[in-house]
Parts: sequence; C-alpha cells; structure tokens
Amino acid sequence: MRRAATVREHAPSLADLDELWSRHHAEWRDGAQVVSLWREAADTDAELLRARTRGPWWELLERAAITLLVTREYEHLVMALAAHDGRPHVTFLRLPHPSGLVADRKRGVVHVASTRNPNQLLTLAPAAGALARGDAPAPAAIGDHPLLPAHARFYPGSLYLHDLALVGGELHGNAVGQNAIVRFGADGACEPVWWPRSIERNGAPDHSRNYLQLNSIAAGPDLAGSFFSASSATPSARRPGHRNYPVDRRGVVFSGATREPVAGGLTRPHSARLRDGVVWVDNSGYGEVGAIAGGRFEPVARLPGWTRGLAFHGDVAFVGVSRVIPRFRQYAPGLDVERSLCGVVALDAASGAELARITWPAGNQIFAIDWLARDVTRGLPFSARRRGSAGPRHLFYSFQPRPKETNGT
Repeated sequence: MRRAATVREHAPSLADLDELWSRHHAEWRDGAQVVSLWREAADTDAELLRARTRGPWWELLERAAITLLVTREYEHLVMALAAHDGRPHVTFLRLPHPSGLVADRKRGVVHVASTRNPNQLLTLAPAAGALARGDAPAPAAIGDHPLLPAHARFYPGSLYLHDLALVGGELHGNAVGQNAIVRFGADGACEPVWWPRSIERNGAPDHSRNYLQLNSIAAGPDLAGSFFSASSATPSARRPGHRNYPVDRRGVVFSGATREPVAGGLTRPHSARLRDGVVWVDNSGYGEVGAIAGGRFEPVARLPGWTRGLAFHGDVAFVGVSRVIPRFRQYAPGLDVERSLCGVVALDAASGAELARITWPAGNQIFAIDWLARDVTRGLPFSARRRGSAGPRHLFYSFQPRPKETNGT
C-alpha cells in the first residue's frame, strides 16, 4: 500500500499530461521528417539553395529535356534541376549524408546511398498520380511526377557506401570500408562480389578495414567489363583518414577483369564512368576530368574545385566541383583551396570547353550526378521557390505509388 501511495503522490496532473500529449501529437507532422526518418530534415537553410548560373544553364537543361539529380553530401541534400517553358524548376529532398546516386532509366527509378551509421539505401520512384479524396485538394505538384521514397533498406555503417552503379542491370555499390564492390539482392542482403587482388592474404580478401579508398564504379555489362577507381593500389600502414596518408599521384583505376591497375598517376580519383568503351574519371585532387588512354590519364578540362560527380548526356559532360574541407586540404595538392567552388559544370565532352555552370555560393561538397528524362519526373517533393506551402503535405497525403509491376523492385 505504501508503494502505491508513493506512485500516486508523484503522478503528473491531468494538465501536465495534456501538455505532454499535445506536444507528442504535434511531433512528426512534417513530411520532410517522415520520408527521411530525420527530425531536423524540416529545417533547411535557404542559403544552401541560393544558386548562380553562368552561360545558358537552364536553356541547356530544357533542350536536353532532362532532370539533373545531384547529391550534396555534407549539406544532407539531394537536388533536382530541370527547366520547362523557359522556367527553372529546382526541387530537393533532405537525407542524411547522401553520397552515391544512380538513375535506372529503364525502370524510371533512382537509388541513393545515405552513408551515416547505419548506412541506408533508398529507392525513389515517381508518383503515378493522386488518390481521389473528398477531404483534401489534389496536390498541385502531382503532374510533375515527383520522386518519392518507395523503400529503404539499412546496412552496417562499416560498409561505408560510396558510389552506386547498375552492372548487368543489378544494383552494385562501393563498400569502401571493405575494399570491395557489393551486390544488393532483392531480399535486402548484400555481398562482396569483386575486390582488387592486392587486398588478398593467403588467397582470401581482407575486408576488415579501409585500405585503398576504393570509391567508384565505371559500370560495364558485367563486373569483368567494369572498372573501379581507388586512391591507392596496395594497402600500407598509412590508411585513408590518416593525416599522413600519401595521395599525390598514388591513385589508380582497376580493371574488373584482371583486378589489377590499368592506369595510375591519379590523385584521389572519383566518379569513374564508361562512355563508348572509354573510361572517364575525375582526378579530384587536381580539379581535372578526363579519360584513360594507353594506360594514362589524359585531362580534358581543369576546373575550379575538387572534381567529383560525372554524368553524360549526349555530347555534354556534367561534372561536379566542390570546395575542399580545410582539414582535408592535403588531399588536394593541385587546387587553390581558397578559390574552389561548389556546383556543376556542363562541358563539351570532345573539347572540354565549358558550356554553362550552376554554383551554390554557400555550398560545400558534390558527390554524385545523374539524370532522368524530364517526362519521367521533374524533380523531388520540396520546391526551392515555394517553401512552407501546403503542397508537400497534400502530396504526401494522397500520392499514388506506381504499380508494383513497374516500380523496379
């Protein structure tokens, strides 16, 4: 009896409980929080979205009829850029530290790696339409077929996922923490399926820690026909993350077939891509982008920033440039760190001539770039221009997912 009395004596009043319950009732009402499973996703600094363009940037996107997708990892932003009827269309979605992104243009979906601990792999699919509702208006944005999370899977943080790619139609990723390429199964599992020969010990691969910063995939028809970039060719006592880890001209591109380097002399290479049978890569530490020819890297252009992110549409190369985080300046020996920019530059792939660019003055790091046709989607659920409107709320309330047989799962 004495115990029960003590509990009653310290029980909160009904007024206190009402205040507590009201606070709980008001929480997790913002769609940005719900779709990203992240409370702070509702708060986006407007400065991060402010952009400048040089040259016919929006005209170029409108002629191409594409929606360009960009991950800005340290700002926790995925952005979509499109233009229609002469008007820019800038949208975004906040995710924790998004890195790799790949558009599956055959299925019309986008996969994004979110690399906080634990890692997440999200699939975004265009809304197919809106459910007929009598209690809310039809969402105005539904005609843009915005990309919405269709599903998410969680993986150990030690995978340290970076680049994503479709190899033979199957989704693969760089498990940098395992020095390996992993394949993601439809059942949610992932397994190492490729690694450089140099990490083997007594015939077995050492997946126990990051030795090489194996960080991008130039996807071919299969793993043997693909190529992979890394900051080192072989393990050493000094590993990525160590302040004295040597990077200048130590980077390589590995052959999927031989599991040995086919090119060297790179500095922190990223974003390897296959185009017409030729391997292209960003030589990040020197702000360059170019192709591998005869076992050598041949730069096509040098840009004012850490180059990372590379996608092609026809004869146009979209290249990401980033600022250099001060504590990592030793990784960029070929850059003027103070003058580095954050943005995307459109280049003529043949000549390297700049066609146009977009930059974010308050931006930091670009990681990945890819695109979908504009008639598949015009972007993401949140508008940079109509922030705070009821549009996203109506969208999340009544959007209609794509039918199962066409959602790429």
